[in-house]
Amino acid sequence: MGFRAIERVKGVHHTTVINWVKQIGELLPDAYEPEVIPQVGELDELETFIRAKKTKFGCGRQ
Repeated sequence: MGFRAIERVKGVHHTTVINWVKQIGELLPDAYEPEVIPQVGELDELETFIRAKKTKFGCGRQ
């Protein structure tokens, strides 16, 4: 869920939700040290855009 969705569910302002997340984040360790190192990793939906747009507008007109 995004911050604004949580805002609607909890009935508090989204900046309050952001502050909650920051407070909890400060309690987390800087790095995660797993007990077992996985042998296989997976990247999902990794995309990179490297070309310039061909048109100034999204509809194909110049």
